[in-house]
Amino acid sequence: MSNESPAVVSSSALTALSATRLLQVITFTLVGLLVAMWVATGTTQTILFFGCTGLTMASWVAYRGHATAAAFLFLWTITLMLSALAYLSAGIRDLAVLGYPGLLVLAAIVGSGRLLFSLLFFIVGYCSLLAYWAITGVLVPVIPPVEAKHVVFTNVILLVTGFSVFLLFGDVRRLMGSLEAENARVRKTQAAIARLANHDQLTDLPNRRYCEELFVRAQNRSQQQHQRLAVLFLDLDNFKPVNDSLGHSAGDLLLQQLVLRLQSLLRPHDVLCRFGGDEFLLLVATDAHSDDAIMQLSEQLIKKTTKPFFISQMQVEISASIGIAFAPEHGTEFTALCRHADMAMYKAKQDGRNTYRFFHPDLDRINIDKFNMLQSMRQALKDRRFELYYQPKLDIEDGRVIGAEALIRWPQRDGSFIYPDQFIPLAESSGFISELGAWVIQEACAACARWQELGLTEVTVAVNVSYVQFRDGLLEQHVRQALQDSKLAATALELELTESLLIGEGDTIQQQLHSIHQLGCTLAIDDFGTGYSNLGYLRRFNATRLKIDKSFISSLCVSSRDQPLVHAIIQLANSLGLVSVAEGIEDEATLLQLRAMGCNEGQGYYWAKPMPEADFIAYLQKGAAINRADVIPIR
Repeated sequence: MSNESPAVVSSSALTALSATRLLQVITFTLVGLLVAMWVATGTTQTILFFGCTGLTMASWVAYRGHATAAAFLFLWTITLMLSALAYLSAGIRDLAVLGYPGLLVLAAIVGSGRLLFSLLFFIVGYCSLLAYWAITGVLVPVIPPVEAKHVVFTNVILLVTGFSVFLLFGDVRRLMGSLEAENARVRKTQAAIARLANHDQLTDLPNRRYCEELFVRAQNRSQQQHQRLAVLFLDLDNFKPVNDSLGHSAGDLLLQQLVLRLQSLLRPHDVLCRFGGDEFLLLVATDAHSDDAIMQLSEQLIKKTTKPFFISQMQVEISASIGIAFAPEHGTEFTALCRHADMAMYKAKQDGRNTYRFFHPDLDRINIDKFNMLQSMRQALKDRRFELYYQPKLDIEDGRVIGAEALIRWPQRDGSFIYPDQFIPLAESSGFISELGAWVIQEACAACARWQELGLTEVTVAVNVSYVQFRDGLLEQHVRQALQDSKLAATALELELTESLLIGEGDTIQQQLHSIHQLGCTLAIDDFGTGYSNLGYLRRFNATRLKIDKSFISSLCVSSRDQPLVHAIIQLANSLGLVSVAEGIEDEATLLQLRAMGCNEGQGYYWAKPMPEADFIAYLQKGAAINRADVIPIR
């Protein structure tokens, strides 16, 4: 198979065709000259003989494939032959002059521009010279009487010219047809490229870029018809597990099936676009005074989405959340409307998913407030305006303070506080928690090192870790750096993890936790009982402590319903070799009941609220670690 490019092959084929056609023209012309020479006499016959000799040489050159050289030799031979015949006979009026136009046509088709213009200038100059000589009497034209041979000469000239032009223009027509076909192919390719640029390859829906153009058209049409344009932002709720468990090919197949379902609900002018991943955008013109049609459409879209899919002989169920914004009341720009519909979609997810919500300006204000808070958090971290408070953890049996949980606080200039439940979720959703969490670990380790310098060597510090801090893979580096800077032994640092973190992204998190455990740090499972409570994960992640969520502890003496559960968790911890820790102990009755159940450690307002480091040190130094068995609280 040839490795030449199509352009090179076409050029070679064209050169070969030119040589073949030229050989045919030369051969036909040579036959014509032989016929003319047969009927000619005298000097005319001699000139025709030399012409035949030149054409024989030109045909040999053409046969060897040298089209340019053959054309040069052929055309100049004929030109000089006709010029000689005109000079010896009737001059400017000679029949030979009839061959000049045909030569120029052939030169234009088979020759180069240089050959054409050289022949043109020669012929014009020579004809002018013949006329001048005739006028001045230098050359006296001899006009012979018309004989049968002149008819032969005329027919030879006309037949050769006509045959040559017929052959060569046939090639030109075929070449033009080929170029037209190539142009059509190029136009088709350009259309395909344009479609690829504007459509999603998987679903063949308009992509995000093309959707903006379609939005402008739909908006203009809705304005002309005095309607609103609804922008529906649809996001699948449970799509990632499909890809994770069945593979991306199964996820792609599900999306293709979903698109067919959604398209079945659309009217001719409605637009469905794939916005990206498992997100879709719908543009629907609707009544200017009622939301009923859009509500009904949203319910149908959700119904179509929740209907089971059958992928790879498996039944797969997902759901969708939809956010809705309207033009012009919620904006006229595509980007703004998409952002507003996206906000409404997230509101639908917050409200339980598998539902729809309309955009409201309050959502935008909430979003602006979140943005402002995030900027304030970043500045507060730079200005070191965050503080760590410490809540003591005690041994329930002998009342010793064995450690403290570090809890972040954000004091304001007016003396108030923004508490973690207000800013931590935002820090997690924005990714800022990684930077903030690194600071918390650094500060907690430095504080614990200071406690040990004061002789409080048995007191450790615990830090809560968010699942987001594992995403960039830098948590181990942050822990290692904090221990190195503070010169704190790794055994004095404990990381508290929630159950949902352990369930979420297993292998990646397990590798990082294993590395941190190898440093010597201990791990605690926080809020146990509120998540999946998977025993397999407790074994895999080398946990040392199991912290019982305070929601179970606070009602321990109020309702007997939680007693068996708390007792079971404590027994589970003991059987797995884990230390059980009760959070939220607020009274002595709860403490005594936990002690009877065999709980090892506790923390809560019964002993102390979270406090600044200076107060925590004073708490320890004033004898808060009581060594009596009845554990009387320090007020």
